[in-house]
Amino acid sequence: MKLPKKIKMYCPSCRRHTMHEVERVKNRPRSELKAGQRRFRRVTAGYGGFPRPTYEGREKPTKRLNLRFRCVECKKAHTRPMWRAKRFELVEVD
Repeated sequence: MKLPKKIKMYCPSCRRHTMHEVERVKNRPRSELKAGQRRFRRVTAGYGGFPRPTYEGREKPTKRLNLRFRCVECKKAHTRPMWRAKRFELVEVD
């Protein structure tokens, strides 16, 4: 799937339609200091796999897109619920 690098859409902070720059969100390493991660480490530590059973199913064929839309005028960024795509590419539109 191809999507333009700049797209006109609604900006919640400007409260009107403006041009937005589209960028792909990269996964960053999870912080070990966050409460949820500390709880996860405590629960899964030690013998056995009771709290989190091992996943025996197949992996999904497509991943959900994580896109960030940054308003060109106010520079605020927001995300929208996105769809699934096997391949994704940002293209320059003239």
